[in-house]
Amino acid sequence: MASTITLEFEKPIVELEKKILEMRSFSDTLDIEPQIIELEAQVERLREEIYRDLTRWQRVQIARHPDRPYTLDYATHCFEGFVELHGDRNFRDDPAIVGGTALLGGKPVMVIGHQKGRDTKTNLYRNFGMPNPEGYRKAHRLLSLAEKFNMPVVCFLDTPGAYPGLEAEERGQAEAIAKNLLLMSQLKVPIVIMVIGEGASGGALGIGIGDRVLMLENSWYSVIAPESCSSILWRSWEYKEQAAEALKLTAPDLLEVGVIDRIVAEPVGGAHRNPQNMFDSVQKILSEEIEVLQKINSTTLVNTRRNKFYAMGVWTE
Repeated sequence: MASTITLEFEKPIVELEKKILEMRSFSDTLDIEPQIIELEAQVERLREEIYRDLTRWQRVQIARHPDRPYTLDYATHCFEGFVELHGDRNFRDDPAIVGGTALLGGKPVMVIGHQKGRDTKTNLYRNFGMPNPEGYRKAHRLLSLAEKFNMPVVCFLDTPGAYPGLEAEERGQAEAIAKNLLLMSQLKVPIVIMVIGEGASGGALGIGIGDRVLMLENSWYSVIAPESCSSILWRSWEYKEQAAEALKLTAPDLLEVGVIDRIVAEPVGGAHRNPQNMFDSVQKILSEEIEVLQKINSTTLVNTRRNKFYAMGVWTE
């Protein structure tokens, strides 16, 4: 899929691609096919070189790319018969968290995830992927439903954080997230978590407790966003790149310290460059993970999940 958004570090590639297009416009009158082929090879080499050595901040930028697949894209392309369920049965439906039943390899699963918008109108509707308490309470309802009907759960994380507004606090934002952490720590069905974009703070963790935690190659997962970290430490957003390096928020960083269990490779250039390839890969990996987890009895599953999270942040000197 061609993207209309060019990130700063991608500009050398775009310039070469423009040059190729210009040369192709003259290819009918000039014998320049060998030069075009050479330039195309140069583009591929440059693309691989750039994406092989991305900085942490560059990965954050890719994770935020507006053309990147979101939860509803995965729900409709990786599963069959997705039926969205709405409402928290208390206040209202929160469009920033979506969820519903679907089939994966012919077997029922519950799919839950954060959802951003594609433009100003849909971003306002989705609150830029920042859930209110009713979003987490909707997720809580769907998680309980999944256990009742013995359905594995798949959660897609992609949020800049839970909504920090006064009304969210008035309606119990912290309590709603805490109740989800408690429920997910004792749910008797398999839970697979996948960070597909941004995984910021408690907003992500509110649907992020699982038996297996996976991250897409160009996603990030941290207690705080680089800009917010920079603002706190340096009193300015100018140091966001240094903050990203210090936070060690990329998939390789988190795999190394045991916060996640697996890195999911993306197409060169990011998931938005070849969404169908990404969907096929995610579908295959989720099927593999759930198949393994379903062979484990519920008591062992819950105990292992709890111990996995208990062990985080523990060290000896």
